[in-house]
Amino acid sequence: MDTAMTEVTSPRRAAQMTVGDVITGRLVRPVFQPIVDLAGGGVVGLEALARGPAGTALEFPDRLFDAARAAGRLGDLDQLCAERALEVAVDAAVQPPMLFVNAEPAVVDQPISTRIAELVVAGLPFREVLEFTERALPTVPGSMLRLAGLTRAFGHAVALDDVGVDPMSLAFLPILEPEVIKLDLSLIRDPASAATARVSAVVRAQAARTGARIIAEGIETAADLAVARDLGAHWGQGWHFARPGPIDGPGHRYDPEAAAVLPAPPSTFHERPGSPFTATATSGPTFAADSMSIATALDRLHGMLARDPDVIVFAVEPAGTCPELPVSLHDLLGRARSVYIRDRPFPDEFAVVLLGAGYGFGMCVRTRPELEIRHLDQLPAVAEVARVMLAA
Repeated sequence: MDTAMTEVTSPRRAAQMTVGDVITGRLVRPVFQPIVDLAGGGVVGLEALARGPAGTALEFPDRLFDAARAAGRLGDLDQLCAERALEVAVDAAVQPPMLFVNAEPAVVDQPISTRIAELVVAGLPFREVLEFTERALPTVPGSMLRLAGLTRAFGHAVALDDVGVDPMSLAFLPILEPEVIKLDLSLIRDPASAATARVSAVVRAQAARTGARIIAEGIETAADLAVARDLGAHWGQGWHFARPGPIDGPGHRYDPEAAAVLPAPPSTFHERPGSPFTATATSGPTFAADSMSIATALDRLHGMLARDPDVIVFAVEPAGTCPELPVSLHDLLGRARSVYIRDRPFPDEFAVVLLGAGYGFGMCVRTRPELEIRHLDQLPAVAEVARVMLAA
């Protein structure tokens, strides 16, 4: 059942409409834009986009979300937008194979609303794809991973949006390990640049490793479509196919098998192992260590940072004193663009990993019962340690 109230359309009421009125009256209007298979032309899913009451100053999303932010109601509005998108899609005469729903980065740490929980627990007749923008990566990575884990626990999927705007998003790709990667429209507009080539290469490698689908956004012309294919996109989105509109508007030719193309959710993504050392137990041999071998490993990481300033460092220092370890990381951390230090040490462990665009290196040290080191050269293992450090 559609639970939105009827919009008030009188000119006076429209001029006085506040974001509080929109939230209380559930007056958000979802519109939907198709995502199209570039090979077969079928519609694989719809992205839900929010609109405020028609004819009011809050009709368009930029003004609506700015007003919610100013009023301290951004979380309420974000939840309402997701609720309305799910409700309308559930009630549609024909449901899409997938529904893409955006998560506002500033409020992904809030609890999920009762209404969203009801809809998800009851069982959605489509696969939901929760979209995170790369703006969420540096601000709330731990909350983002928790929400991604919960989404996947119910059999749904996650997407990383706007990939290519900030080089840091490439370093975060293996941490989130999204089922869908959305290329920012700026790549379509500047296909010959070195930056576009770098992003495309890293995204292609990630998709080949995990089975993720690549979406190109901003396809407006036949030329854009050709560029999207050259960049490795499987699916596309933009005005070349359709503008946002009602869910039952243009009569989409859905591909019923589309949701099955996405990789299955990682079975243990939401169940983080206890520590970096246990998380990498199958990632390589463990060696006896001493202060010199650990210092040599740290020097190697220093060298990595000197070559790539966009690297992110994740570190955790040992609890208490451990005089045989060279654990001063100030020089290392000062070279990185971004640093995440876990403030709760793991007992008897010390770890540091670096993640760049398409690669990662690191080490884990265990101090008891013997001093041991494990070198990390494979990207999946490095990403796993980063997830462990970000977990609550």
